[in-house]
Amino acid sequence: MMHPARQAYVEETEDTDMGGISYADLPTDQDYDMPTTPGGIPTERASAILSQFERKRRAAAMVVPTDDTRVRSRLRELGEPITLFGEGPSERRDRLRELLTDMAEQQGGVEIEMEEAEEEGEQQEEFFTEGGNELLEARKDIARYSLPRAKARVARLKDESTITLRTHIKHRKAVKEKLQGFDLYGSQIAGDRPVSICRFAPDGQTIAAGNWSGGIKLLSVPNLEEKASFKAHTDRVGGLSWFPGATLPSSNVSPSTVNLISGGGEGNLNLWALDQEKPLATLTGHSGRVCRTEFHPSGRYAASASFDSSWRLWDVETATELLLQEGHSREVYTVAFNNDGSLVASGGFDSIGRIWDLRTGRNVMILDGHIREIYGMDWGVDGHRVLSGSGDGWVKCWDLRQMKETGGIGAHKSVVSDLRWYKGVESASFLPSTDGGMDIDGAPPAADKAAEAPSPKKSGTFFVSSGFDKSVNIFSADDWSLVKSLSGHSGNVLSTDISDDAKWIASCGHDRTVKLWGIE
Repeated sequence: MMHPARQAYVEETEDTDMGGISYADLPTDQDYDMPTTPGGIPTERASAILSQFERKRRAAAMVVPTDDTRVRSRLRELGEPITLFGEGPSERRDRLRELLTDMAEQQGGVEIEMEEAEEEGEQQEEFFTEGGNELLEARKDIARYSLPRAKARVARLKDESTITLRTHIKHRKAVKEKLQGFDLYGSQIAGDRPVSICRFAPDGQTIAAGNWSGGIKLLSVPNLEEKASFKAHTDRVGGLSWFPGATLPSSNVSPSTVNLISGGGEGNLNLWALDQEKPLATLTGHSGRVCRTEFHPSGRYAASASFDSSWRLWDVETATELLLQEGHSREVYTVAFNNDGSLVASGGFDSIGRIWDLRTGRNVMILDGHIREIYGMDWGVDGHRVLSGSGDGWVKCWDLRQMKETGGIGAHKSVVSDLRWYKGVESASFLPSTDGGMDIDGAPPAADKAAEAPSPKKSGTFFVSSGFDKSVNIFSADDWSLVKSLSGHSGNVLSTDISDDAKWIASCGHDRTVKLWGIE
């Protein structure tokens, strides 16, 4: 028997009814009111805060333009002030987002319609530009011209593929050493306003320079003396290009025929002879400023890039427009043909580059990688690589065979305004001379061709670029390294070019001068 001291203590309580309470006996309060949430916030205010959070979430999901110009245009369409006192681009964009959110709340279904429109815009649709019989014949002519050249280029590249790696490395090293010798040789004022573009003649003895006053000056090399002057356009000169073979003694291009094409801010293109002060013909059609012009390698056609968001193809012999090519969403600034004449590259203010096949009219590649406007493009001698220079300070290399970007250079601290890939004289080879300079020699005699092994070419080994950091830079085209930076301009450099013999580099810019750089 357990001792009483070890027994558990149990408090004595009165008996209670453990049956619980019935549902019918529960009290009912119809006027219950909870004035605050558990956190102490009034319910009305809590609901308002939740509604505000939901509204901000919807506003953040609202799609608005990132371009400030388009934001202003949208505000103007809504009848709102395009800017408020002290308001910046980001605040203006937030205000547009708030306005669109208010409209979506006031009109049910607007947001759904916007989503549907966005989905429709994402669907890729093939677009064809109509053309006449003249364009069809031009495409056939370009195909007949380009295919044999492409075949010869491929054969040449196959021969060069047999060159040993050691020979290539030695060759590239020699090229870099010679390029480091470039220095300022001369400078000449070429206008009352900034000089927008400069281009060497095929013989390398003349520089054509266009300025913002609408004038064109022809300067001699190397003295930079004025040889001729044209009042070319009523607005700034944007494009200049020499006719293939012009000024060369071995060509059949005379000074009385077309030697030069120019494009102006008024939207016209002019064809020039060297012995006349007035243009041989004026090509009209663009509704915006013409930024760049280029001759097709055959010389029969020319292309122009314009602020009307198009580039156009012209028949030089008949002075007529063959093609109005759309495809860019904003202004088109630059256009360039490859050496075969089969492809053309275009780029502009939409930050997108496009490659077009002139034989079919199709867009064969989109160059999407820059975050700012594209101001310059040029092709390599291999026919499948193209360079693009942008306002983001980068130069990018694109390979059509790999269909992707294969190289990128932070070329300048600011805008890359122009670039030129050295092409040289066809079939010319690089041979170190006895005095350490760079020589351009033609093809060897036919009797010695079979015995001699192919030698590396200097063409395609480097390119030059100009920028708003007041410099002209020389880059190697194999490892994309900076060989030398040329400083001498007191303002932004707008354009640059290389002579076909690689002895001279020209540049021009905001300081109203054309500068000539040569190897010491």
